[in-house]
This record gives sequence, C-alpha cells and structure tokens, in this order.
Amino acid sequence: MRRLVLRLAALSLVLGTVLAVGGCGGSDDDKAPADRATTSDGEPIRIGAKNFTEQTILGELYRQALEAKGYEVELKLDLGSSEIVHRALRRGALDMYPEYIGVLLSEVAQDTERPPSDAAAYEAAKAFERRNGFTLLAQTPFADSNALAVKPRFAERHGRRTIADLRKLKGTVKIAALAEFATRFEGLEGLEQLYGLRELDVVEADGNERYSKLDDGEVEVASVFTSEGQLAGDDYVVLEDPQRLFASGHVAPVVNDKVLAAHGPGLQQAIDVVSRELTTPAMREMNGAVDLEKRQAAEVAAEFLRARGLL
Repeated sequence: MRRLVLRLAALSLVLGTVLAVGGCGGSDDDKAPADRATTSDGEPIRIGAKNFTEQTILGELYRQALEAKGYEVELKLDLGSSEIVHRALRRGALDMYPEYIGVLLSEVAQDTERPPSDAAAYEAAKAFERRNGFTLLAQTPFADSNALAVKPRFAERHGRRTIADLRKLKGTVKIAALAEFATRFEGLEGLEQLYGLRELDVVEADGNERYSKLDDGEVEVASVFTSEGQLAGDDYVVLEDPQRLFASGHVAPVVNDKVLAAHGPGLQQAIDVVSRELTTPAMREMNGAVDLEKRQAAEVAAEFLRARGLL
C-alpha cells in the first residue's frame, strides 16, 4: 500500500510539472521561423510524448513533419505514463500525443475486457476518445505491444513458451519492468487475473536496464515492447500471450477536436501520412539506432522522414 501511495504522489507531481510548463517545448534543436503557421488563436500545436525511446522518436517524427508543412509545434518529452499524459491532454496542457490502443483501453478508459481483434480494439478506443472531445486518428501499421521476454537458455531449460508456463516455476519470479507495471492491468493485475500468477516481484528498471538485468541473471523475466531493437535478433524469447492480456499495440495519435477544427483537414492529413509509413521493421530500426547505436532521436527521425519525402 505504501508503494502505491508513493507512486500516486509521484504521478501527481509529474502531472503538476506538465501543467506548469505549458510554455516549454521539449526540443530546442530546430527553432521555428517567424512565418510559421499557428493555431487560430496564435498558439503552437503542443505534442506530448511519454518517457521512453519510441515515444521520443514518435514525438520527433510528428513534430518535424508538421513543421515541414508550416505548423508551429512545441514538443514536450519525457512526460511519464499514459495516465499522466492523457490527463494533461484532458486538462488542456497538450493538444495531441501518440498512444497505444491497448494501453489506452485498459489503463485510461479502465476497460479490461480483452477485445477480440485489433480492429475491435481501435473502434472501442476511438469511441472512448470521441466522448471526451478528442479524435483518434489513423493507427500505424506497426504494433508495439507490451510483452514478457526471457533468455533462450531459460526458455529451453524450463520449457517456457507462453506466459502461462511461468506458473510452473517454483518460488518468486522476478520481472524487470517500468514502475507502472506493478499497478497496471497490463501488468501484475492482469497477470494474476488472467494467468493466476501471484508469486511475482517487479524489479523497477528503465530503458535498456530491463535487458541488462535479464542478461545478468538478476531477473528471470523482463517486460518489453515488441518493436524494441533488442528483439530483432535471437538474444531473447518473447513469451506467447494466449489470453491477450497485452492488447493491440498499434499506435494512433489522439488530437483535441478543437485543434483539428481550427486547422481543417490539412492537419489530420499531415499526421496520417506519417503514421502510414511506420511499419514494424522501420520502427524497430529507429528504436535500435537510438538505444543501441546511441544516436539522437531527432536525427533518426529526420533521416526517416527525408527518405520518404516528408521533409
């Protein structure tokens, strides 16, 4: 209980920071010229991004593509979890951000019923946002779902191929994961409800640290994102999820209806054309370039957009 109270306090603190820095952008490399187009009230389009590599890349992709079309944009990075970023959107501190369909349903809409298909998940998420005054734009071809991964030797030695197989392990199973995993349905709550896994201990780890703890044997399992560059080879085995705990991982930008109305169809078209280019191989390559090659997200995003004639 104490851990949950501390996390809720931290969430409130981060949200307060998001609201307080309404005039601060997260990307300073490219200053918009004075003749950039702005919203009807003279304000830039404020794009939010969560606190991990892929979100930083997505934020840069949308920012740079929109600026290339003449829109003035503020990009706010490292804002925290979906719960924090969506609340900032609802309170007017943001105008749009890219969201994962399954996470939107289970953690923001609090709908833990597993959709029968990705298409059904998208329609349910779109209806939820419509009731809130937001539009869920076209979803990406790539899907970056939450998943659980183990080392190949561990999978072979213990015969573990699905999440359900973890029930056969003796004692407590340690999982390296982001902090919110401990309190989410697409985390410990769902693992207990859908798979009966109760002897689990979350070892909080950010970014590459999740993989390093798995490599070093500090944990048996890592919570991963399926489009991460680390999963491109044979170094890890992603456990199958027959109960569909980790729902659709397709991404769709959530945009305030008032902002869309102020700019007309051109804004949506400029966003959708980026989303359509984001395949799983492309996203995994960009993630790997940042996480493994240590390149800057802004540089990687610009290279991707130029190659497709969007810059």
